[in-house]
Amino acid sequence: MNLMPKTIFLLAALFVISVDASGKTIQIDGNFDGKMDQWHHISETGETIKIEHDKNGDGKIDQIDFYEHNKTPVRVHLDRNFDGKMDQIQVYSKDFILERVERDTRYSGKVDLKEFYGPKKQIVRIESDNDHDGDIDRWEFFGPDETIVRAAFDTNGNGKQDQWQHFKHSTVLEKVEFDTNHDGKVDGREYYDESGKVIRIEQDRNHDGTMDFVKDN
Repeated sequence: MNLMPKTIFLLAALFVISVDASGKTIQIDGNFDGKMDQWHHISETGETIKIEHDKNGDGKIDQIDFYEHNKTPVRVHLDRNFDGKMDQIQVYSKDFILERVERDTRYSGKVDLKEFYGPKKQIVRIESDNDHDGDIDRWEFFGPDETIVRAAFDTNGNGKQDQWQHFKHSTVLEKVEFDTNHDGKVDGREYYDESGKVIRIEQDRNHDGTMDFVKDN
């Protein structure tokens, strides 16, 4: 008989339900410290809309899982440095396979790094904002073994790629292509040997699409 009040008190401390016009919110104390650290938002039809977490127990939400009519999260927002601002977004397929990660690496309020993943969870592309102006200016492309095969750059800040670096075995630079007049066409190439020495230069000096200057070193 004396166990009944204790059991009711424990359940009340760990599980609270509130209802509003848009559905209900289930509050949970997941680590049994007497503080709510999970908020499950449920629609009127019983679907989970999102789950908010306070992972470090400071009273601030630092992770939000979005479900969007799916059984597993399709998007997760994270506050990695616990400053009250979300600085990482993870995007998943409906089968909960990671597709993309976006990060604010400098905690400036702007995403400056994006990672894209293939169906086998291997990284296929990285996009970054190296000058921190809010626009992507570097693209890295990876092969099946996750070694870099090509990198592209926007060197003048117009949002378009104008330099392309090609690699062998991830670290050996083989060729660099240039678009010096920013018309979207390659008008220069440099070829390298395995020691990093330039062995051939090609240029399209009048930008007509044909290389008219070739020098072998």
